[in-house]
Amino acid sequence: MSQSDVSYSCGSCGYPLNLVSSNRIASSIDSDYHKSIKKGYISFVSVDLSRFTQVDKVNCLPISLGSCRSKTKLLCRKCGVLIGYGYGDSSAFCGVDSPPPSSSSFKKYIVKIRALQPSEES
Repeated sequence: MSQSDVSYSCGSCGYPLNLVSSNRIASSIDSDYHKSIKKGYISFVSVDLSRFTQVDKVNCLPISLGSCRSKTKLLCRKCGVLIGYGYGDSSAFCGVDSPPPSSSSFKKYIVKIRALQPSEES
């Protein structure tokens, strides 16, 4: 972590989430990035999943015929407040029972800005 990096904690209870600003998806600062900031979300490439309680969902979306997209709620492990979501693709077909997607299949993490606070460095 460089000196300019900011780490974040849960905005409700202060639990360290190990989210670091260098893991944000901001490589292409364009209109999509600014739209997500206005909506109150930041995208991250990776997060420390051990700091979250995860609630898996598989939604059938018309990505391609019969494929599903996984959406997992990321809750603060200490207080349970909703921090954001992990998104990924699943090779499962809609309507067929399959195990929930693994956390390694996530492609992007969306975190609510209001659910975060900068961590105090010691």
